[in-house]
Amino acid sequence: MLEALDAYHRSGETPYTPPGHKQGLGADPRAVAVLGPGVFRSDVLATSGLDDRSASGGVLERAQRLMADAVGATHTFFSTCGSSLSVKASMLAVAGPGEKLLVGRDAHKSVVAGLILSGMRPVWVDPQWDAGRHLAHPPSVDAFDEALREHPDAKGALVTSPTPYGSCADLSALAALCHGHGLPLLVDEAWGAHLPFHDDLPTWAMDAGADVCVTSVHKMGSGLEQGSVFHLSGDLVDPAVLKSREDLLGTTSPSVLIYAALDAWRRHMVEQGEELLQNALELAGAVRSSIASIDGMHVDGRPDYVGPGLAADLDPLPVVIDVSGLGISGYRGADWLRRHHRVNLHLADHRRLSAQLTYADDHDSAGALLTALRDLADNAPSLRPATAVHVPPPAELRLEQAALPRDAYFGPTEQIPLRDAVGRVAAEMVTPYPPGIPVVVPGERLNGPVLAYLASGKEAGMVVPDTADPRLATLRVVAERS
Repeated sequence: MLEALDAYHRSGETPYTPPGHKQGLGADPRAVAVLGPGVFRSDVLATSGLDDRSASGGVLERAQRLMADAVGATHTFFSTCGSSLSVKASMLAVAGPGEKLLVGRDAHKSVVAGLILSGMRPVWVDPQWDAGRHLAHPPSVDAFDEALREHPDAKGALVTSPTPYGSCADLSALAALCHGHGLPLLVDEAWGAHLPFHDDLPTWAMDAGADVCVTSVHKMGSGLEQGSVFHLSGDLVDPAVLKSREDLLGTTSPSVLIYAALDAWRRHMVEQGEELLQNALELAGAVRSSIASIDGMHVDGRPDYVGPGLAADLDPLPVVIDVSGLGISGYRGADWLRRHHRVNLHLADHRRLSAQLTYADDHDSAGALLTALRDLADNAPSLRPATAVHVPPPAELRLEQAALPRDAYFGPTEQIPLRDAVGRVAAEMVTPYPPGIPVVVPGERLNGPVLAYLASGKEAGMVVPDTADPRLATLRVVAERS
């Protein structure tokens, strides 16, 4: 991609095609001053631009083959619409309207969007729940096994691993279970772009035997925002069908900037990935040790996350910090760090903060984080008390799926006060963000404990961006027949 773009620049092409700024000639100088002239100069068409009208140069095709070779997949597809598109395309490649797909209930909202768009019937598989830490880990293999026994007509299974907190499923055992039933395993590995390139990281999905793996290169790699790839191995998913589903959902105007960054990241990892990730792992270890020495802060590690009833493995690069010992919430802590130190954290919940480290971090960025966290600990008294968040136990947190997500979302709806929603069927997603895992899915029947959790979470600082009423004073529910 980069070589083709360089050749385009040297060739002196004159475009009479989109984009209309004509490589920056028509761009607002104020935009050029902020974005830089190189962005506009390299923002060209993929076909009738970077390649010819019929794509005879095979630029994208060759870049995707190189990516597949780099990670040991059979086929790789690029997406400029993020893993939100990639995971939907993967789902649609294995199941259709009315058909069943086993899905871990800790799935990202993009998976739920795929259910809504497709009309699939989700068979939810419960995550493993740490009641003491109020934290979900990927569902166990036994839980998927039980779901398969109850639903032998399922078309496949989808699991999220790693989670945004870094905990990982037992993918090898899960792949073996699915393949024993002749079914494909789809893995939403959006947070695992780096995993194939260092042996001390958790096993990545393709090496574990997964059939389709979705990866956000912009999260833990050096792709641009929206840069995603999805990989395919084995013969349980037809590559032509997977490509067709991507074409159905994807844009006809993909960003060459995003493509080129994906391709460049692949080359960087093949050539230097092991060394870069080794440095990142050593830095993460030092950062974890330093944070652990701050009074009131606990850094979640393997003893907290890995073991019976918990996760199978842990990625150490997301540094998750429990600040409940300071008597504050993660929400208030994150806001204070941004306001006073211009430090932006990956996620915050009612008791935790998470700093996502990558191979781009160094001792300077780590030092800025540690300075900010020490100052947060010193100023914790001004952020107390933490507003209580009423997190229900798993039995109350899991809601009955009373209708298909598609039927509830697209059917007749009404907006009612939150306090009146007990027993009603949700017609919208309710998703604390980040990490973007819906508490409520369209078609689920609402109960008191979940509504109390949402109300108390909102009061404590939880961000819920996808509801029709951003204040969460009302909810959209399925209209009741008169």
